[in-house]
Amino acid sequence: MTKKLIFLFLFIGSAAGSYIPLLWGDSLFSMASILWSMVGGFAGIYVGFKLGERWG
Repeated sequence: MTKKLIFLFLFIGSAAGSYIPLLWGDSLFSMASILWSMVGGFAGIYVGFKLGERWG
């Protein structure tokens, strides 16, 4: 269960993070989008792991 949650939130976090630069007019293929996608992915891994521990 934990592994599925981690992958789910990794996908959601990286997708959400890659859209953040659109708020200031950057494109999805910019370096900021890649950076925010990584940040969102790491945050998603953390959230998925913590939820997996709690629901485990």
